Amino acid sequence: MRFLRHFMFAAGLLAVYGGTAQAQEPPAPRGNEPATQGAATAAPVAVTLKRAIELALQNSKEIQVAKIQASLAHHAAQITKAQFMPNLYAGSGAGYTNGIPETPGGRAPSIFSVTYTEQVFNEPLRGQAKEMQEQAKAQKIVLEDAKNSVITRTAMAYLELAKVRHSLELLGKEQESAEKIVEVTQERQREGFELPVEVTKAQLTKAQVVQRILHLEGREDELEVFLRYQLGLPEMQAIEVTPEELPGEAEQAGDTLVAAAMTNNAGLRLAESDVRAKEFRLKGERRGYFPTLELVSIYSVLAKFNNYSQFFNHFQRNNYNAGIDMHVPIFSAQTKAAIGLAQVNLDAAKASLTNKRSELSAEVRQKARRVRETDAAKEVARLELQLAQQNVAVQQAQFEEGKLGLRDMEKARLDENEKWMAYLDANFQKQQAQLDLLKTAGQLDKVWQ
Repeated sequence: MRFLRHFMFAAGLLAVYGGTAQAQEPPAPRGNEPATQGAATAAPVAVTLKRAIELALQNSKEIQVAKIQASLAHHAAQITKAQFMPNLYAGSGAGYTNGIPETPGGRAPSIFSVTYTEQVFNEPLRGQAKEMQEQAKAQKIVLEDAKNSVITRTAMAYLELAKVRHSLELLGKEQESAEKIVEVTQERQREGFELPVEVTKAQLTKAQVVQRILHLEGREDELEVFLRYQLGLPEMQAIEVTPEELPGEAEQAGDTLVAAAMTNNAGLRLAESDVRAKEFRLKGERRGYFPTLELVSIYSVLAKFNNYSQFFNHFQRNNYNAGIDMHVPIFSAQTKAAIGLAQVNLDAAKASLTNKRSELSAEVRQKARRVRETDAAKEVARLELQLAQQNVAVQQAQFEEGKLGLRDMEKARLDENEKWMAYLDANFQKQQAQLDLLKTAGQLDKVWQ
């Protein structure tokens, strides 16, 4: 029995530890691998730059809000405009009367009434209507600007993600070279051929590479989260991007882009629209000294219980009135004040437009220079990379002949990877400058169409 109890106890321990081993979670994913098993089995989505922009335009919440605001401005403009269209109302003013039949609004009490109104000539009101219609058109420009902002942010995030991933590949190679240098330096230090300071320098280089890898992995995660949100993809969906260059149309002469900006820049178009709106308002207010004319018509059905026969010589059940309601201003302090306010608003809008044109011309030229500067920096980085690659080829031949040590060979490869990183950064800075310039000039359609 004692043996049987020991055997059962041992079997129970094995069952417990075996179940625990099977229930252990898999190791945490490294880098940007999905954290859940379902996401890990999902295939990554390959997205081109053009497709990324198309998806962002379809799913952007910012664009949806801009569309709602444009619709809101359009319907608000229709309210004022509707006063110049036929308006027909039906209702009732029935009520008990004791004495002369009347209501607080001045209308006779009626069982049923129909009223028709239509503004024919009211220039201040027409000026307000045109101003609101122009403001509704300006909201469409705001919508276009929102689309341009989405295109710019999506394109920059896409291009940076491609650059970051390429940089991480290079840093992986740098880490391997740094580890080899540490091993060789430590071995030479043990043999008495190197000082401890050289080992520390090699370890520092390796630690710096690891630090840069961690920083870029964090940036990669941020860009992936942003792109998934912009593109409307699931939360843990992996994205594959490909390094792309902006089209050649992105590089244009400064004068050409200045002319394009004067026509297509969203900020300038908004300023021009604001001037037109203020001109409509001032024109309407100045015509406030003109008479106003409105078509009116009233049909009412009266009742005898309101005592009409006691106060009027004749009672008629069905009544119809049609005509015009005209007002001729003789002296109107309100009109004068409205004209002064409209004039000041127009002057301010014109001054803002003039400043905007001057600033836009200088801004486009400055950003065009920035593109040229980044292009020159990219060319320098390219030549430095080419020189480093040629140096690696020479040292590789010397290494194979036994004329060069492993540590010197790995240092040359480290230098080549650094030049690669510098070239990728210079190329991305140029792309950023190009996108910024094209957005200012209103030429972003050349990026993705």
